[in-house]
Amino acid sequence: MSVTHDEKVVREFSKQAAGFSDPRLNTAFTRHLDRLVRFMDPELDLEDVVLEVAAGTGIVSRAIARRVRHVTALDLTPAMLAEGKRDADHAGLTNVTFAHGDATALPYLDRSFTLVVTRFSLHQVADPEAVVREMARVSRPGAALIIADLVRPEGLDGDPDRVERLRDPSHAEALTEARIAGLVTAAGATVKRADRFDRSRPLDPWLEFSHTPAETAAQIRRELEDELAGGPATGMRPSMVDGVLHFTHSYLFQQAIVG
Repeated sequence: MSVTHDEKVVREFSKQAAGFSDPRLNTAFTRHLDRLVRFMDPELDLEDVVLEVAAGTGIVSRAIARRVRHVTALDLTPAMLAEGKRDADHAGLTNVTFAHGDATALPYLDRSFTLVVTRFSLHQVADPEAVVREMARVSRPGAALIIADLVRPEGLDGDPDRVERLRDPSHAEALTEARIAGLVTAAGATVKRADRFDRSRPLDPWLEFSHTPAETAAQIRRELEDELAGGPATGMRPSMVDGVLHFTHSYLFQQAIVG
């Protein structure tokens, strides 16, 4: 029987859930979180009712909870929600609700939230257009819509999505900044500002985080090493840093206002 993309997401992120609380493996997420919270800062208000879509363990929700009235962290993977709720309870956060649900069919009425955010989700879902459309639908007029995601630079050589799927079969497609802006505009929001940046990341913790099988991890390593030696481009932009094999990810934080 064939496995749906949503089933792949639940399977892979159930394996990864505990890693989101492991500072040894999760340094990239933490570093990006601090930058994202600073990016969101102008939009945060003590009266905000916030929704984090495809929230995972609710990392963003927990980071901003004391700055807003209430946050709902919605995700498809129960193990991720359970991990996040444990952390929220441990931190004494009483205004964060964890909800199980589908980002492409949000279980909320129109115009329910004053700020809606999703982080590192569009490259994982099968239908990013539906996710953005739903985010805009549940936003009140004038609400901020925040998208933070892995993106594919324009004109990149190689096929990074192929390598990403080897590492994590639930990966779908890294979109370009222009494609994300197009989805936001089509959903009725207006892009106001963006933050774009690259990060060089060590390969081994990234593979360990996703529990990539050893044989597949070795294949990915060989392909990146071959590229450094003059072989075909993988799209992962590898480099050696202090003798350690790294690759490069590009990220986008985008803020829009819903009309």
